[in-house]
Amino acid sequence: MSDARRTGPVRVVVVDDHAMFRRGVSAELGATGAGRVRIVSEAADVDEAVAAVVAERPDVVLLDVHLPGGGGVEVIRRTGRDGVHDTRFLALSVSDAAEDVIGTIRGGARGYVTKTISGEELVDAIIRVADGDAVFSPRLAGFVLDAFASAGISADLASVDEDLDRLTEREREVMRLIARGYSYKEVAKELFISIKTVETHMSSVLRKLQLSSRHELARWASDRKLL
Repeated sequence: MSDARRTGPVRVVVVDDHAMFRRGVSAELGATGAGRVRIVSEAADVDEAVAAVVAERPDVVLLDVHLPGGGGVEVIRRTGRDGVHDTRFLALSVSDAAEDVIGTIRGGARGYVTKTISGEELVDAIIRVADGDAVFSPRLAGFVLDAFASAGISADLASVDEDLDRLTEREREVMRLIARGYSYKEVAKELFISIKTVETHMSSVLRKLQLSSRHELARWASDRKLL
C-alpha cells in the first residue's frame, strides 16, 4: 500500500506466540512509533492471525516465522486465499537461518528482521515495508540476494527444505538451538516449554532425521548452514 493511498499512522497486526514478547513489541511501537504506527490487533497462532488480518486489513503484519498451526508462511498463504492482497508482511524472528529467511520471502513476505532490532529501527522497517520497500537486517540481505541469483544455492535450499519438512515448527526450533550447543534446560527457558517437552521434541527430531545423537545433529545442521 503506497504512502499516497495511506493516511495517518501505519496500521499493524503483531503476530507472535509468546504473549510477553507481543506485549513488549506493542508497547515499544506505541512509545517509539507514536503517530507513525498503530497496533490494531495481536495474534498468537495461525488461525488467530488470519482472523485478525481478514478483520482489520492492516497495512503491515509483523509476523513471527514459527507459529502454532503452520508457521508465518501459512498466514500469508491463507490471508491471500481469503482475498487480502494489500496487506504487507514483515517477518520478525529470532531465527537468522537461511532456510527460514528465504522460505519466508518466497512465501510472500516483503522483509525479514531479527529480534535484536531496536525499536526505532523496527518502526522504520514497518513504515518502509508499508510504502513498498523490501527490508532486511544487514546480515540477511546478502544471502537472500545470493539465493535468488544462484540456481545452485536455490537447489541446495530445496534439498534442505525437503529434510526440514519432516519436522514440525517447534521441532525445528528445538533442533536449531540444540545444534548450536544449548542445553535442554536452556532450550526450555528460551522456548517457554518444559525440559520434558524438549526431550520429547529432540527424540522426534533425531528419529525423523535418522540421526543418533546431538553431536550428529550439530554436524547435520552445520553441513546445511542452518546454524
